[in-house]
Amino acid sequence: MPNALLVINAGSSSIKLALFESGGSGAPALLLCKGMLDHHQQQPQMIVKDLHGNVLFERHAAAEADDESFFADLLRWIDEFLTGGTLLAVGHRVVHGGLKFSEPVKVTPAILQALRELTPLAPLHQPVCLAPIEAMQKLRPDLPQVACFDTAFHHSVAPPMSRFALPRYFEQEGVRRYGFHGLSYEFFARHLREIAPDLAMARVVIAHLGSGASLCAMRNGRSVDTTMSFTTLDGLMMGTRCGAIDPGLPLYLQQQRGLSADEIEHVLYYESGLLGVSGISADVRVLTNSDDPRAAEALELFAFRAGAAIAAMVHSLGGLDAIVFTAGIGENSPEVRKQICAGLGWLGVELDDAANGANELRIGAKTARVATLVVPTDEEAAIAAHSQALITNR
Repeated sequence: MPNALLVINAGSSSIKLALFESGGSGAPALLLCKGMLDHHQQQPQMIVKDLHGNVLFERHAAAEADDESFFADLLRWIDEFLTGGTLLAVGHRVVHGGLKFSEPVKVTPAILQALRELTPLAPLHQPVCLAPIEAMQKLRPDLPQVACFDTAFHHSVAPPMSRFALPRYFEQEGVRRYGFHGLSYEFFARHLREIAPDLAMARVVIAHLGSGASLCAMRNGRSVDTTMSFTTLDGLMMGTRCGAIDPGLPLYLQQQRGLSADEIEHVLYYESGLLGVSGISADVRVLTNSDDPRAAEALELFAFRAGAAIAAMVHSLGGLDAIVFTAGIGENSPEVRKQICAGLGWLGVELDDAANGANELRIGAKTARVATLVVPTDEEAAIAAHSQALITNR
């Protein structure tokens, strides 16, 4: 078995895992298997499957089991699975890189401390991303680790798009529009060259629509504008997050309703979005199949906000050549895609209903001026590529 790279993509309630064969000598890393550490279940579980869906490794544990024990078992299994090969490194998705980290870095104690200091910029996400790094340091202190940043791809976003209308000294202290989902968007900047070379350098809006949702306006393969900004709350309506709101609303909730900062944070991050408007679920599949009018209203608002934001991205791009839908909702909900695109006909967007319903690669009508695509994202592949490059060039 060849040498390998482990990728850990940590989210709030689950951790995606992927093991890649290290290409070496400039060859791309090749996916061997994928897995997940899932905390949604009553008993946390880790499952790794091969590319055909066969279970290779599985472990269940009591609710109080910590992630470090799961990783210890995973590393032991990887050593056996590689049968003579070596685990070369672990690559991690880190949500926030701040102003300093504009490209992936090898993790050192100093780097890790610098990333901890960015926690106030992403208080709910940064600790979750750093926890696996800290666990791996304890388990395999000599194993190289690579941090890849969700904000890095958007360092190309420049004023005025990167700027808030706040006193300038805030910007000098790092208060700016950072943007997120950068590893997903970076994947598309490369992947479009392979699957749609006619669009690789075009004016493209990538719609990353999942429980977290954002748009990226991309021109010549670079980020020009994006909807998430200083935090992952801004921009589109999401599963449980509010998206863009009147900045006076949190003040009202604090001053007139008596909510604490922690209570407001919980409302905006966990009780809003599709869940808050519908009062039913944050899951588009549940809402699509519901007869409750509140479900339809939530989906209508989600689509309206996404369509309006796409129009704003077109302003930043100076035109539009293509829209690419991706992530859980974008890849799997023809109904939501149709609802979003229905309001964009004036831009030259028109769907082929049969292609959209079948989740084909190109779902736009052949006569449409703007191409419309559905493409699965692969953040883990982007992390593996960065990790391999850093480790092989050490």
